[in-house]
Amino acid sequence: MRTAPAVNRLPPARVPAMNLRQTLSSLPRDARDTIFLLLVIVWVIAPQAPNLPLWTSVLAGALLLWRGHMALKVRPLPGRWMVFALLVASVAGTVFTHGTILGRDAGVTLIVLLLALKMLELRARRDAMVVFFLGFFTILSNFFFSQSLTTAAAMLVGLMGLLMALVNAHMPVGRPPLWQTFRIAGAMALLGAPIMVALFMLFPRMAPLWGLPSDDPIGRSGLSGNMRIGDMAEIALDDRVAIRLRFEGNPNQMPPQSMLYFRGPVLTAFDGRQWQAEPYREDSTWAASAALPANLQVSGRELRYEVTLEPQRQPWLMVLEATPDAPQLSSMKAHMTQDLQWMTNRPITEVLRYQAVSYPEFRHGPQKSVRQLRAFTELPPGFNPRTLELAAQIRADPKLSAGGTQALVDAALQRLRTGGYTYTLAPGLYGEHTADEFWFDRRQGFCEHIASAFVVLMRAMDVPSRIVAGYQGGERNPVDGYWTVRNADAHAWTEVWMEDRGWVRVDPTGAVSPGRVGQFQRLRPPEGVFGAAIGTLSPGLAQNLRAVWEAVNNSWNQWVLNYTQSRQMDLLKALGFESPSWQDLTTVLGYLVIATALGAGAWSLWERSQHDPWLRLLARTRQRLARAGLVLPDNLPPRAMAERVQAQFGLPAAGVADWLLRLERLRYAPEPGAELGALRRQFRALPWPKPARH
Repeated sequence: MRTAPAVNRLPPARVPAMNLRQTLSSLPRDARDTIFLLLVIVWVIAPQAPNLPLWTSVLAGALLLWRGHMALKVRPLPGRWMVFALLVASVAGTVFTHGTILGRDAGVTLIVLLLALKMLELRARRDAMVVFFLGFFTILSNFFFSQSLTTAAAMLVGLMGLLMALVNAHMPVGRPPLWQTFRIAGAMALLGAPIMVALFMLFPRMAPLWGLPSDDPIGRSGLSGNMRIGDMAEIALDDRVAIRLRFEGNPNQMPPQSMLYFRGPVLTAFDGRQWQAEPYREDSTWAASAALPANLQVSGRELRYEVTLEPQRQPWLMVLEATPDAPQLSSMKAHMTQDLQWMTNRPITEVLRYQAVSYPEFRHGPQKSVRQLRAFTELPPGFNPRTLELAAQIRADPKLSAGGTQALVDAALQRLRTGGYTYTLAPGLYGEHTADEFWFDRRQGFCEHIASAFVVLMRAMDVPSRIVAGYQGGERNPVDGYWTVRNADAHAWTEVWMEDRGWVRVDPTGAVSPGRVGQFQRLRPPEGVFGAAIGTLSPGLAQNLRAVWEAVNNSWNQWVLNYTQSRQMDLLKALGFESPSWQDLTTVLGYLVIATALGAGAWSLWERSQHDPWLRLLARTRQRLARAGLVLPDNLPPRAMAERVQAQFGLPAAGVADWLLRLERLRYAPEPGAELGALRRQFRALPWPKPARH
């Protein structure tokens, strides 16, 4: 049996894989534009992911990926019944999650899903227009949750992307490069920018700039009306800005950081694990509580300053101790409670700016013992027996008992200084008897551990005392001069009542770690890889970059988010109005709109006269041929005109016919500007045919 001869098989030739750019350039025009629009939509929707239900983000992402796969593979779009079924499922999921299809959260969920679903039926220009308008509305919905500078910058990029896609949709012929559409979209944005700025500055503000308060009851700052032992150590890991201040006067005369105490909730009730403030009731009772006397007496030099408070979704106004007069607010009422805390008549859900006057030297509270002070010596039964025994030992010392409350306070502080206690972010989990564990076992803790153990010891010695939560310290930004207070600067200190002095601030954390209060030495979490790398290369670079960024962000807050109705009135005063009102604002805006409309009309007339130089040159050619006796219709293209010229005039008009053919080729050239000028010069030198003589 003969066997077949062996054959040397060559390995198959390798086809080089195309990179992403080559793949996109090889796609049809419709597929390329669809991929670009999908990328823009993903950019616009992505910031909403933390605010959307998980199933919404997953479904929207899957729909957009599916649409991208169909565009890359040039597959047909799904049928209308499939899209309708997905729409019904989306609405049902929204109702199941939010209980309604109305409101901010449900509305944003629906608009994101509708935008993703509409991409599945992107068949005609009409569908594209719907996608563009849904995209613009989705951009706006991002500001319902955040008005930060980073959000605005990201949405500006998304706006440019949607404008480019809109320009692409109106350029159906050819394959215009993205750079060309970017130039056109940028020109559109620049032309609209003055109108946008005018509307921003002059449109009457009947409500805050972004008038949709959040339903989230948790404050950004992390401070709340109660304090569990260990909670504030978690807040110290949050480095976001909580308060910005600008002091009036000479910066060299500003108070030291050790005097900057921003008073927040006052915590009085203790159940063994948690300190509780008197709950805030949002009704008419706030006015009655405002009438309760605080017996505040101030002295010394006043501090005038302006505060920009980040939204904390709590009714507390953060001001320096002590502030006798109400801060100047434009849209809220404020009152001072009996415990010296300033509060508003509703939670603060937007960036708020106000002016205040404080006095670092002050006295408040009753000067003589009253029955109500007994509430500040109460302790829950069955907790911290060793601390109670320690209190009894201190009270049993005749010298300390004879020295009064001040001697008892000094004894407790001395124990903190010399007892081996440390200030730390990670003291471990405390058990049932928190004060006992701090005083005798762990001997370490954060500010709330120290303050709580100190107040328990004071109350065990029948000394009225309480905890004050707020912020302490701050750092001055050398770029813009503003003082910055962060969530990491949240602090807890105590107040002790003394005869003839009232409530006296005692910060026991300063006894454990003097640098925490006096030198502003914060406990910081470990830096990330990026921050550590920058710090290694240049120790001051990261700090300088952060200062510049916060100065820019602060300018955004001051000039954009805090552009209120009062600042609009100040603008009208600068324009010459003596007593401006919102009617004057509307009048100025109306005149501006009329002037803009007239200017746009004049521009349109001028542009129409200058519109499309190629068409103007073709019209001049038609007129010149009409004078020679060849009347041509307006819709006739140059190639057909050249054929008519040759048929009518023969060889003498060959130059004109050739010129018409070059004029037609120029119409589809990528850069027609230079050749058009040459053709215009040749037009004057052409051997135009003479009119026939009769």
